[in-house]
Amino acid sequence: MNFLEKVATLDRIPERYKEMSIEDKKERIKQIKQQLGSKLFIPGHHYQRDEVIEFADVTGDSLQLAQLSKTNRDAEYIVFCGVHFMAETADMLTTDNQHVILPDLKAGCSMADMADIAQTEHAWGELQKQFGDTILPLTYVNSTAAIKAFCGRNGGATVTSSNAKAMVQWAFTQKQRLLFLPDQHLGRNTAYDLGIKLDEMAVWDPIARELVCEGPIEQVKVILWKGHCSVHEKFTVGQIEELRQNSPNTNIIVHPECTFDVVQAADLNGSTHYIIETIKNAEPGSSWAVGTEMNLVNRLAQQHPDKNVFSLNSTMCPCLTMNRIDLDHLLWSLEEIIEGRLHFPITVDEQTTLEGNLALQRMLDRPS
Repeated sequence: MNFLEKVATLDRIPERYKEMSIEDKKERIKQIKQQLGSKLFIPGHHYQRDEVIEFADVTGDSLQLAQLSKTNRDAEYIVFCGVHFMAETADMLTTDNQHVILPDLKAGCSMADMADIAQTEHAWGELQKQFGDTILPLTYVNSTAAIKAFCGRNGGATVTSSNAKAMVQWAFTQKQRLLFLPDQHLGRNTAYDLGIKLDEMAVWDPIARELVCEGPIEQVKVILWKGHCSVHEKFTVGQIEELRQNSPNTNIIVHPECTFDVVQAADLNGSTHYIIETIKNAEPGSSWAVGTEMNLVNRLAQQHPDKNVFSLNSTMCPCLTMNRIDLDHLLWSLEEIIEGRLHFPITVDEQTTLEGNLALQRMLDRPS
């Protein structure tokens, strides 16, 4: 039985959850939360379904939630409503007697999966042959624990969409070049904003195992991993042009995981936190087209009825993997805890944790 078959077998949710009413599920979750009290902590990522966010103790982005998990020493069970790499980071930052649980093991991240450790080690060896010891690795926190550990042991660090500029600037105080994993768009948009020209960037293709470079190779400063967010790549310049024509007074704000052309065509771009705060502080009556995950866009529209908030892509669907966690899986995880079982515990080995935390700490030590 391979990994996916094993996961499918383990994730065969009992029929009783499908037969329960929504009201009964919610009531049971409330009872378990009350029963476990401070021993239970439920962090919920901004992209989660509303039905899950309703029961989250805190909401935030991936690193923020992992840090909050770290500071919550009373929690014995951390039921992380997000995706796999986020639960890994939470496990790396918490103590050995705390248990991080992911309600659905198939809640992954396509971007994080685009850079595995074998591909990365091979690329590193080839790039070292090409450029020598002149490269520092940086990885977006949207990456596996193994990739964070790779950066940690090679002098690199993690970055978030909020502090990417500060971390890229720091990287250039350490080495002549940087390798940016796994999201090429965040890397390109960040480097360009710091004055690095497009022809001073190259893309490492892990499938073709080659470096694609438009300018002179000796002038390359930033090596971008050929990875992307499957949600944010679905926003296009065509959508912006159509909106400009039909609704010229609408402000367009997008996440820097969007493509370079989309970010350049938008009015504003920034992290999830930046988008949330911008909409919150916007003038009543203003109109906003938002280029990020649909669950969050819909929630912003509900929270700010005095503004016209909608998705830049009218046919956008929520992130499929973020959307996997639902009431059924959340309740299942909680009832397993009550029964003395850990359903889908996420554990990162000691060496990976040590090296991964080096990368995280180098970021946390830098001013954003």
